[in-house]
Amino acid sequence: MIWSLQENFMKIPLKINLANIPTPVQKNKFEGCDFFIKRDDYTGVELSGNKIRKLEFLLADAKKRKSDYIYTCGGDQSNHARATTIASTALGFKTKLFLWGNKNQRKDGNLFLNDIAGAEIEYLTKKEYFNVNSIMLEKKRLLEKKNKSAYIIPSGGSSNLGIWGYINFVKELNEQIDLSKIKGILLANGSSGTAAGIILGCAILGIKMKVFPVNVLLTEDEVRSDIENLVYGCIDDYKLNVKINFSNLEILDGYSKEGYKKISKEKISLIKELFSETGILLDPTYTGKAFKAFYDNFLKNKKKTNILFLHTGGIFGAFAKKKNYLD
Repeated sequence: MIWSLQENFMKIPLKINLANIPTPVQKNKFEGCDFFIKRDDYTGVELSGNKIRKLEFLLADAKKRKSDYIYTCGGDQSNHARATTIASTALGFKTKLFLWGNKNQRKDGNLFLNDIAGAEIEYLTKKEYFNVNSIMLEKKRLLEKKNKSAYIIPSGGSSNLGIWGYINFVKELNEQIDLSKIKGILLANGSSGTAAGIILGCAILGIKMKVFPVNVLLTEDEVRSDIENLVYGCIDDYKLNVKINFSNLEILDGYSKEGYKKISKEKISLIKELFSETGILLDPTYTGKAFKAFYDNFLKNKKKTNILFLHTGGIFGAFAKKKNYLD
């Protein structure tokens, strides 16, 4: 049983324990402002980041179905793809990744780990990647003709099942800190599963807390639509007796204008300042952009904030951009 509030559920999905949880909530100070940070970069070393919480549920389902391969997708420096590769390898699955990027690039950061872990990688152009779900489905059909099975995990592990990782997260956070003193939680948003799980978890536990996703890839409207679809999909699939108030959702747009795979010098400077003052390292694709939004809206020129920052991991992505960090 995941919750003591069992009456909210008719069926609860199975999970495999892979993450080092609970992750700590720390009180920090930056430029004189006190703030709380939830360290989901501490979910593991190789498995570092928020994706492993979702994979605990998804890979349990794959194991139940006796799948041979795990198929998933992402950018060439996808944290999700790296976590999937390593977790799947540990559980005895073979992994195939469908990555948006150039096959001739130097294998650094997450790509380095995928390679030495033995993942099969198929590189796609940006145009091809728009159809990645169809590509994975077709490859699955071809594999089945060889009497092998593949379990498809969508980008970021963001599915009606995957978001249980962050439904569970809300219960964990509620047991660690008095959430009546926390008015909101801010996080980087790529595939929207983390934000969707938090919103649904708050609704299940009756917690009134703002959720501030910082979109790094999709538009504000696309993110809102994805979050709503995941929340309602999970409610329908698991017959959850809960009402959702999306007025608690506030997307902070405009913090990835340089592009998903790029980062501005201004943000790099802020990342380095935070690291030198607190010892907290952020990545260039997700958390670095999210922290810029956190700084601008809730930290700058203040003594304290009641908004919590969720560190979703991504440290290996920093190694792929080390020239930017050292410039």
